[in-house]
Amino acid sequence: MTRVVVTGVGAVSPLGIGIDALWNGLTEGRSGIRHIQHFDTTNLDVKIAGEVPDFQAREFMDFKAAKRMDRFAQFAVAATREALAMSGLEITDENTDRIGIMMNTGGGGFPAIENEVGVMLNGGPKRVSPFLIPIFAPNMASCQVAMQFGVHGPTVTSVAACAAGIQAFVDAVNMIQRGDADVVITGGTEGGITPVAIASLSNMGALSHNNDDPQGASRPFDIARDGFVFSEGSAVAILESEEHAARRGANVICSVGGGSYTCDAFHITAPDPEGKGATRAMKQAMTKAGLQPEDFQYVAAHATATNIGDIAETGAVKNAFGDHAYKLALSANKSMVGHLLGAAGAISSLACILAIRDGIVPPTINLVNQDPACDLDYVPNVARQLDVQNALANGFGFGGQNAVCVFSAI
Repeated sequence: MTRVVVTGVGAVSPLGIGIDALWNGLTEGRSGIRHIQHFDTTNLDVKIAGEVPDFQAREFMDFKAAKRMDRFAQFAVAATREALAMSGLEITDENTDRIGIMMNTGGGGFPAIENEVGVMLNGGPKRVSPFLIPIFAPNMASCQVAMQFGVHGPTVTSVAACAAGIQAFVDAVNMIQRGDADVVITGGTEGGITPVAIASLSNMGALSHNNDDPQGASRPFDIARDGFVFSEGSAVAILESEEHAARRGANVICSVGGGSYTCDAFHITAPDPEGKGATRAMKQAMTKAGLQPEDFQYVAAHATATNIGDIAETGAVKNAFGDHAYKLALSANKSMVGHLLGAAGAISSLACILAIRDGIVPPTINLVNQDPACDLDYVPNVARQLDVQNALANGFGFGGQNAVCVFSAI
């Protein structure tokens, strides 16, 4: 079977613009959670989020193009530009048909919808933007990346809630192994921090209300956790067949062994408390990659800092890995960047890729009093030097969607 490798990565995150900002922040244990700056939170119960700081779309695309994109698509273009530069891939008339895109999201251009509803209520239907539909459509991140970089191969988007970012990597591997493309630009993107979204998630009881301590608000596996912090950003990787990468002399970071996705079919928002679907996805991903539980050193946990979610994932990891679960290093990058919904799994995938590259795994910060029901090694508060040969990334989403992907050293 065709081996798939990673040759470039890029990111836009609450820790800053670029992959170095993300990775340095994660490995240094810094939080990117702050009080919301983009709108007035006076009437909101939750006043914190993981906003991307200092993002200027025109630094990554021309003004006209930026005006016709919502924030989630702008993030995807910016992260893709960085990933392509790292990979050294030149897109030409000769190879463009063999380059695909698999760029997923959880919600698409939610801010555009919310904004234009306000425009219509205040100014009437004639004031509504004629570009609203093509701006908010979830596939527009993939399509805008295609237009910005001249990609003519398969261009696909799956909307899979918080599992979307992992599912993108799994489907990108499948696309290459089917022979549909030699290269796939893949990842996840999200830009949905709005007053309505914050209010809805807050009323659901999903969000942390720790407004007085933004950087300590996201507390996966800690007994004092009280929900996740809503965030935005994008994470992108360039995946290629090993043969294609070798032919052009690309620098290979690691390989991607593929993965699996399953469904709990249990509840609209809550995971199956027994973690059966998540367990099955992890086991199937390991099988797909031809690996055994004891081959793994690191798991990038989904770990949203919700009470039931962290316990369910802990149980699923123990069910999937058996006794080896207690020898794994697990970490929750959401403790530092919050929950990027459709981009969350892509951030976790990049954490696996870079952990393999650099021999270091990020910590789970804010882990002060570990929940006794969460009894694994979550790399508390300080990053750890670790020779990572095989890593696994988890992504679990509303509706019971579970996605898992495996990454390995070359």
